[in-house]
Amino acid sequence: MTHEFDLAASLVDGVRGRSGAWSFIRGFAGHWASPLEVTDGWSETDLAAAEERLGVRLPAALREAYLLFGRRQDLTSNYDVLLGPAELYVDEAGQALVFRHENQGAASWGILLDSLQDDDPAVFSRTDLADKSAERWEGWLERLSLCFIEIVLSESLHADEERCDFLDSDESDVESLEENFVRLPFPLYPTGDDENGSRWFLGQDALLRDDAGAAIFARGRTAEDLDRARNLIPADWLNDYC
Repeated sequence: MTHEFDLAASLVDGVRGRSGAWSFIRGFAGHWASPLEVTDGWSETDLAAAEERLGVRLPAALREAYLLFGRRQDLTSNYDVLLGPAELYVDEAGQALVFRHENQGAASWGILLDSLQDDDPAVFSRTDLADKSAERWEGWLERLSLCFIEIVLSESLHADEERCDFLDSDESDVESLEENFVRLPFPLYPTGDDENGSRWFLGQDALLRDDAGAAIFARGRTAEDLDRARNLIPADWLNDYC
């Protein structure tokens, strides 16, 4: 028997810990993309080779994510890029293990080297600046498993133009979002940024992200689901040509 995926309920378990996070991603992939297959992950040999090259043991959460869905670019790399095991590296300052890049190289995500022994360490981001001395690793999410949920959700917003859209939002757009959609139980992030953090919302088969009131991203399971979501926030959506 096929059970309907309850995104909000599954996300509650997902934010609690690693096992819940992987269950959420399995369910999300099956309902919003395509089910995970045994070939969607990297092999233990791939991870062992990365560890030998780097001279470090990868955290359990990173290993589990790579083994489960690390090769699924539609879940991890539609916009920003999840690095493969052979591409993982330690930054020039020797502070962090880098595992993800912004699509134009404007930012990176990493795990501080002194927390690699943790099973589910915090994730930090670093913006690429002209003045390299001003670059800092700053808090992103408090656990790596949370970061992988965020990756899968965010990359789903860039699947294709028929099901995804973007809006330069204003106060009235945010009000419409809050009135017509349900806030999902995912923590505000980046960590510690209570004024400029991102929030997730859910409607009828529509997923939306509010980036501090400046932009709203939307994804429908189908084009019709996206249209219904856009109608609830009547504004100048980028891909709405009607």
